[in-house]
Amino acid sequence: QVQLVESGGGLVQAGGSLRLACSSSGGTFGSYTMGWFRQAPGKEREFVAVISRNGGGTFYADSGKGRFTISRDNPKNTVYLQMNDLTSEDTAVYYCAAGRVAWTLSSQYDYWGQGTQVTVSS
Repeated sequence: QVQLVESGGGLVQAGGSLRLACSSSGGTFGSYTMGWFRQAPGKEREFVAVISRNGGGTFYADSGKGRFTISRDNPKNTVYLQMNDLTSEDTAVYYCAAGRVAWTLSSQYDYWGQGTQVTVSS
């Protein structure tokens, strides 16, 4: 059973940056595609970014292109999301997810973290 724990969320001013981390345990981290999703109040969960098993492939939602960078460190069983130039529209709970055969759809992921709150003040 894979367990995922996010960290790094918090309160930041508009234009600021945050780096989220998601630590994995209980499975072979390198065998999973890793994704980041977010859910704002009153909205559905949405895709943010994804990285392939070996880190060679990444894809971003339009909302994060040019501002967000997803990366992973397989020996450390950790995936990161660097977020720059944050706006109030980025305020949400951010979740990491692991899937054996997954890309941008939440239904493709097998395991989820509990989420970390990101609040951007304008």
